[in-house]
Parts: sequence; structure tokens; C-alpha cells
Amino acid sequence: MSKELIRLRDLCMAYDDELVLDHLNLYINDKEFLTLLGPSGCGKTTTLRIIGGFTTPLSGDVLFDGVRINDVPPYKRQINTVFQKYALFPHLNVFENVAFGLRMQRRPDPSDPKRKSRLPEEEIRQRVLEMLEAVSLKGFENRRTDALSGGQQQRVAIARALVNRPKVLLLDEPLGALDLKLRKDMQIELKRIQQQVGITFIYVTHDQEEALTMSDTIVVMDKGSIQQIGTPEDIYNEPKNAFVADFIGESNIIDGVMVQDKLVQMYGRQFPCLDGGFSENEPVDVVIRPEDIDIVPVEQGQLTGTVTNVTFKGMQYDIIVDFRGFKWLIQTTDHSPVGARIGIKIDPDGIHVMKKSRYSGLYGDYSSFSDEYDELDAAEVDGDET
Repeated sequence: MSKELIRLRDLCMAYDDELVLDHLNLYINDKEFLTLLGPSGCGKTTTLRIIGGFTTPLSGDVLFDGVRINDVPPYKRQINTVFQKYALFPHLNVFENVAFGLRMQRRPDPSDPKRKSRLPEEEIRQRVLEMLEAVSLKGFENRRTDALSGGQQQRVAIARALVNRPKVLLLDEPLGALDLKLRKDMQIELKRIQQQVGITFIYVTHDQEEALTMSDTIVVMDKGSIQQIGTPEDIYNEPKNAFVADFIGESNIIDGVMVQDKLVQMYGRQFPCLDGGFSENEPVDVVIRPEDIDIVPVEQGQLTGTVTNVTFKGMQYDIIVDFRGFKWLIQTTDHSPVGARIGIKIDPDGIHVMKKSRYSGLYGDYSSFSDEYDELDAAEVDGDET
């Protein structure tokens, strides 16, 4: 069973009378990779800064191993941070960048406990080399940091943070400055490093793919509140409300009525599903992921609609289909031309039913998505004519 390492209890924070954290409660386990995920302004970075000691909450407590640490300064916490801007020292080589924190450390002298001495040079060298190997930078000790790639600079920043042997590493959108391919590579690398060093990583991002790829636990936030906590699989397959369903992946979110357990009604048709626990004829939100929809001949369809837009995405087509004025997104390898009438079929396990919430009616209609593609297509035609 995992041991609880950090607990945030009833945290509140505001800037200029605007509430940023609204009575936030969260616990984080030892050796866990936990991601705070949400849009800009949701409070995720403020939460990270409070854990690191860079910001003091207006109210509430931060507990570390059961001890309240609200008043403990950052340098006395067993926590280190890697920011989006790595802040490496350009006048120092890779080895000295990583060794910097160790050279600042002092510990009691065995011969005189009242006196503090620096770490032995041999211990510093051994710990730095071990950490460079852990982040796949063995042999880079003498390189200048400005001669490294973005991914290599990030690894130096991580090694510099980890060489001090913290119990927790905080990462504030550290992949934001990298190009797409390198960002994907570093997602795998960060997870590997976390598993190898065996400490807690708390990661902040607005990128759903990063969260799904690396995390043991995802905390979805909006407007200073936690919307859902769960594994990547739970968050994606069982979203709690329309905000989570929309923020994690693409979702068609439709008004429905729960006729009875395992039977939901949309567009006047009844669809078998796997959900239960609702009242009979309770209004609900129905989530259908674009990849869970099969295109079939009209006569075989549970619903029929008209294709309004088709975009080739390499591995698949993004197809916008109009069902009685509400536009769905379907992701498929089968091509259907604009204007075609199609049928769709959805298996029971492709339908997820949610309680109505304050987010109901705000997401899930791909009308604007379709308009954006129409504008792009028009721009390309205009460009061809000039």
C-alpha cells in the first residue's frame, strides 16, 4: 500500500481579490507521478508553488510526512523544482551546474559537531556522475550548457535538482519550450527517470497528452477547484463531468435521458449502455468519444446524419457529421465525402453517461470546429487563385 507523503488541506489563495484556489484538498503518495492538469488560470501552478514554499496560502495547511510545513522556507524543504526556464549557469560546464547545490551544502563535522564542513570532493564527483548517468548524460561533464540541445539542457536541470536527493521533484511545464518530437521523447524519458530514482514527481501541464503518457495519477483542475482525480484510464474513460470529458481528449457530449439502468435515450432513440445508478428518466450528459463511433450504411444506423467536413490527419480522417443541427466529430480510417448521408453505430461500452453539472451544455458541439476547417479550406483556395 502506498504511503501518503504530502497532504494539502483546505487551501485557499487569492490574488487581487480573485480567488485562485477554492478550499483545495489533495493528498500525494510517496514515489507517485502525479500531474496537475488544467487550463491557464485554473490554479495548478499556484498549487505547485505552495508545495514548494514559494507562495504562502491565505488559509489551509501543507503537511509533509504528517508535519505542517507552511512556514518552512523552500531551501529547508525536501523538495526541489524544475521550471520551464531551466536557469542553467552559462559560465559553468555540465558537471559544475549539477554540482552547484552540493557545493553549497554544509553538514556537521564528525570531529566537531558544532562545526559544519563542505561535502568531500570525491563524494560530490561520485554523486554528480551517478546522476548524469541516470539522465543519460554520461560523458557530457565538460560540455558547455549553451552547446546542448533543449532536451539535454532539461536533463541537466533535472540532474541538478535530483542530485540533492529530495523526496519530491516539482516540474512546472518543463517541456513547453521543446519542439513536438523532442517533447514526446522527453515524456518517456521523464517517466523512466522518475521510476529509476524512485521519488515523487509532481508535474504541472495544460497538455493532456503529457498527463496521459506519464502520470500514475491525474488531478484535473478548473477555476481553483479539483474536478476529478484518477488514473489516466479512469479520467479518459470515466470523466465526471462535461469539463473533464472535453479537456481530456475529443468528446461528443449530448443531452440525454437515462430511461433506466443501462438504457439511455438520445434524439428520441434508446441506446444500450453500461451505466447505472441514475433515477428513471433523469436528464444526463452522454459522452461518446470520436474513435468509438462506427460508420455504417444508412439503413443499418442507430442514427443518420450528413457529413459537413472531412479533414485528413494521416492515420485517420476527422469527419464532422450533422445530426439534427448538432455536429459530432468522428475519427475513422474510412473516408466519407462531404454531403454524404451516413449511419452510425455505437457499442454499449462506447457510451458514457454523466450527471448534469454546471458545465452541461458548454461543450461537445463541433460546429465551431467545422467552421475553422471551412475557413482554412477557403484560405487555401484563395491562395491557389492568386
